[in-house]
Amino acid sequence: MAQTDVIDTNGGVVGRIELADSVFAVPVNKYAMHSAVVAYLANQRQGTKSAKTRAEVRGGGIKPRPQKGSGRSRQGSIRAPQWKGGGVVFAPKPRDFSIKINKKERRLALKSALSDKLASGGLIVLDSLKLDAVKTKVFAGIVGNIKAGDALFVIDASDRNVVLSARNIAGIETMDAAEINTYKILKYGKLVLTRESAARIEEVWA
Repeated sequence: MAQTDVIDTNGGVVGRIELADSVFAVPVNKYAMHSAVVAYLANQRQGTKSAKTRAEVRGGGIKPRPQKGSGRSRQGSIRAPQWKGGGVVFAPKPRDFSIKINKKERRLALKSALSDKLASGGLIVLDSLKLDAVKTKVFAGIVGNIKAGDALFVIDASDRNVVLSARNIAGIETMDAAEINTYKILKYGKLVLTRESAARIEEVWA
């Protein structure tokens, strides 16, 4: 079993925790992680951008000037792309940017990201993370104590006090254990778990 230190909110070591090898000690597959990140970013795109081509712009049915005699260039419509108010060449249209990734590959990518964080020293496990009230200053103090200035905190999303205390701190994000993904894990320098969220991750992703 993979093991790592457990610390308290003051940064002191209070014990050790065993982590499932099937989740936190798998061979790191960079290709799977890359595929998962590309798919995640592509799936965030709305694909709603749209512009009109010259066939869709209103007006321009009459030839703006005679073909010959004016000494100027030939023009067939004031809605051609070179005219102000004209159509757009190869105008963007609504489209679906989503990329499908196989379930096994997605799970492998997430396990690879978790294993890489543990192996590189980027994984922090807290004994507990509870706040009696919404206090950004208190949470910022905890972040400083555990040296996690750029971190993803995996917590119980129903813990409103922690979520609201963390949301206004730059470089900090909170997520539920069931919602984590490869992109979010790799985006931050540190991954902070609690004993409970570590067990939850093993339960969901093993």
